[in-house]
Amino acid sequence: MFIKRTDIKSIANKFRIEGKKIVFTNGCFDIIHSGHITYLSKAKELGDVLIVGLNSDDSVTRLKGPGRPVNNENDRVLVLDSLRFVDYVVLFNEDTPYNLIKEIIPDVLVKGGDYTINTIVGADFVSQKGGKVISIPLVEGKSTSGLLEKIRHL
Repeated sequence: MFIKRTDIKSIANKFRIEGKKIVFTNGCFDIIHSGHITYLSKAKELGDVLIVGLNSDDSVTRLKGPGRPVNNENDRVLVLDSLRFVDYVVLFNEDTPYNLIKEIIPDVLVKGGDYTINTIVGADFVSQKGGKVISIPLVEGKSTSGLLEKIRHL
């Protein structure tokens, strides 16, 4: 379910009161591929509720450069929202999800294996609050950049 940024804190608090374990991850998720599906599925297995922070179009352009994202934020929200293991999708416009993480206070913060625990944004905050920080191994040979490169050479 897509949720407005202004509502995410109250949703997270509701789940916390119910004793549900909140898992948070974030990303651009520009062109969804099997690596993303595997990653998000594994993230969901770590708790009861999976919240995905999605970089806005402006944020993706700042991070990835001109021509990105390929798919606009509305399309990316729709695709993520259709995945059965994603419970909530929330857009953020900042370059990092740090402030969003502080609003949600997840029990588990997850990123892909291209990050170490020390380089995951918000790891310090989540650990300080008693949460876990987990890096899920990447699926070999699966990346949006790799897909785009392959398409360019067709």
